[in-house]
Amino acid sequence: MGNLIASLLNSAQALQVYQQAMSLTENNVVNANTPGYAKQVMSFEAQPFDISVGLPGGVVAGLPQDTRDAYAEEEVRSEQSAYNYSQQKVSDLTPVQSTFDLSSSSGIGPDMTNLFNSFSALSVNPNDAVTRQGVLTAASTVAQDFNDAANGLLTQSANLAQQTTSVVGSINQLAGQIAQINSEYPVDPGGGVDAGVDAQLNSSLEQLSQLTNFTAVQQPDGQVTVYIGGQTPLVVGSQAFDIQSLGSPPQTAIQSSTGTDITSQITGGQLSALIDDQNNIMPSYLSSLNTLAQNLSDQVNSTLDQGIDENGAAPATDLFTYNATTGAAITMGVNPLTTDQLAAAVPGSPGGNGNALALANLANATVIQGYTFEQFYGTIGGKVGSDLSSAQNDATTQQSLLNQAQTLRQQVSGVSLDEEAENLMEYQRSYEAVSKMIGVLNSVTDTLMNMVGIVTT
Repeated sequence: MGNLIASLLNSAQALQVYQQAMSLTENNVVNANTPGYAKQVMSFEAQPFDISVGLPGGVVAGLPQDTRDAYAEEEVRSEQSAYNYSQQKVSDLTPVQSTFDLSSSSGIGPDMTNLFNSFSALSVNPNDAVTRQGVLTAASTVAQDFNDAANGLLTQSANLAQQTTSVVGSINQLAGQIAQINSEYPVDPGGGVDAGVDAQLNSSLEQLSQLTNFTAVQQPDGQVTVYIGGQTPLVVGSQAFDIQSLGSPPQTAIQSSTGTDITSQITGGQLSALIDDQNNIMPSYLSSLNTLAQNLSDQVNSTLDQGIDENGAAPATDLFTYNATTGAAITMGVNPLTTDQLAAAVPGSPGGNGNALALANLANATVIQGYTFEQFYGTIGGKVGSDLSSAQNDATTQQSLLNQAQTLRQQVSGVSLDEEAENLMEYQRSYEAVSKMIGVLNSVTDTLMNMVGIVTT
């Protein structure tokens, strides 16, 4: 009789175990697309069996096994950080490419050509008012082109500064979320993991990896400590330490909560790309543009100074003007000259075209670091195009690496609906089998009870 009762108890306990297994499976299916969720695997523990000492055996449900793999998670976060860095680069540089489009029929390159062509036309008709006006018009167009290009770069730098502030705000927000999750993280003495809280934590960490590089250290109690750049505390326990963005274009710095400059620690994610583009890339483009604007202005002005105007007088006013301190490109302009003030002739040959020829010859003069004006402009456009192409190629490569890392993680800890369907069928059949066993045991018990009742009577 004792064995029969033990069998009934074991069967009833098995029903509870399979009910828990089916619930866990259903939970996996429901959270298949939940960000950060890692599938849970049911564990079964056999109980000691020895009837002689009162150990009836049977099975109980062990702690659900967490399939999350720390290496796979770290690999995804690392590749996510690298991918978002490249993507941000593409986003930052794409608007700049249109400013230095070497295939365009307008802009600095074509309009510098028009300027030198106007000098050439002046050498043919040095005393023609319309031709002289053509030079002034071409010069004004070139100056405006430089202004527009410089404004475009400065505007993009300002946009990057705004994005930097926004990204820093997002980093702080995620740090606050992680700190809150830490404060609510349940401590299970048995070592169990709350799948929901664990999913929230890892989803937040993955979002953070898109923005910046960091090191996450899992503590024994389940909480995570986050060090931005691998060095500066961002989250410790339930406390978040906000970072901040300081400065304005063209230089931006990132400071820790204590005021320490941690800009050099930011080497991944969107924030790193924004800092590099704002502090280094855009200023380098603008510096080259200023060099071109200043050299063009100086060479034209210097050549004009060597001639005489239509009235036989030496020029009293330069054609081009600029402010080198503020920036030659953004301040480049044309003084309000009249057509007769252009010095097309050389001293001793009033009314001639000697100086106009010298101006036209500037088109082929290698006066900027061994380049002509148009060649130097081409190096700027080429650098922008090369930087953008490199960023696009990097983004493509990093997307592939990220996909591989995500696939590996999915294989290890992702929810497979096919696998869960198989598990659910297995648990259901086991549940049905145990139910039938209980029915048989119940029938046997009734029979024995009746027999005992007959004997007793």
